[in-house]
Amino acid sequence: MPELPEVETIRRSLMPCIGATISAVDVWQRHLRRPLDPNALRSLAGQRIDCLSRQGKYLIFALSNEQVLLVHFGMSGTLRIAAAEAVKKDHDHLQIVLADGRRLVLNDPRRFGLVWAGRLHDAKEIDRLGPDALSDDFTPEHLHHALRRSGRAIRNVLLDQRVVAGVGNIYANEALFLAGLRPGRRAQRLKRSDATRLYEALRTTLNEAIAAGGSSIADFHDGNGQLGYFQLRFRVYDREGQPCVACGQLIQRVLLTGRSSFFCPRCQR
Repeated sequence: MPELPEVETIRRSLMPCIGATISAVDVWQRHLRRPLDPNALRSLAGQRIDCLSRQGKYLIFALSNEQVLLVHFGMSGTLRIAAAEAVKKDHDHLQIVLADGRRLVLNDPRRFGLVWAGRLHDAKEIDRLGPDALSDDFTPEHLHHALRRSGRAIRNVLLDQRVVAGVGNIYANEALFLAGLRPGRRAQRLKRSDATRLYEALRTTLNEAIAAGGSSIADFHDGNGQLGYFQLRFRVYDREGQPCVACGQLIQRVLLTGRSSFFCPRCQR
């Protein structure tokens, strides 16, 4: 968390900030996944936000000086719009002050997030990503090729951001249920028809989650403080011991590389 749907939800909630000029960047706590560079961030003062896009789980602010501000939320981060008079909260690490008085405040209790400023072609994190899961570059053929080359469990391949960017454990589990595939199956054993079914299930799941505002299972909320509600629609994730929504069989949990995966033993093969 947050995964692609949550990051896309935040992106959409921050769209009213496009066209605004950054007047200052205040760094309160440097120590995130990678220490923040206060000088690089403060140098953004005077730049206009021209575009706000997303690649996988990364938010990309394109600025008027052809630099970008890259934000990754790690496991617990979010970015909210705050009024000029708003009080600083626990775990607020930095704020981007806009010329009209609004502030974009990064909050990250677990400090696994990342904030970086520079030229997009110097952003190594972006270079390592595979195609975004909702982009035209992500195709059934791409997924099938990646699966056929791997001896790992299907779930683990889906979590590999070099294969497909934006998918995390929640939506991998949910998509595998829709596709009727067990998370622990060896990826290289899947047929092309299996890969196509999984591709379609993945896109369906991600779009459903975006429409629901993401999943608020911890502290997630969008830039306006609104909670998501896709967690109310989970079919398998975090439902161990509960009846399957399709067949009534009890949902099971298995550990794959130390992380829980959930599945229906009857519906998923």
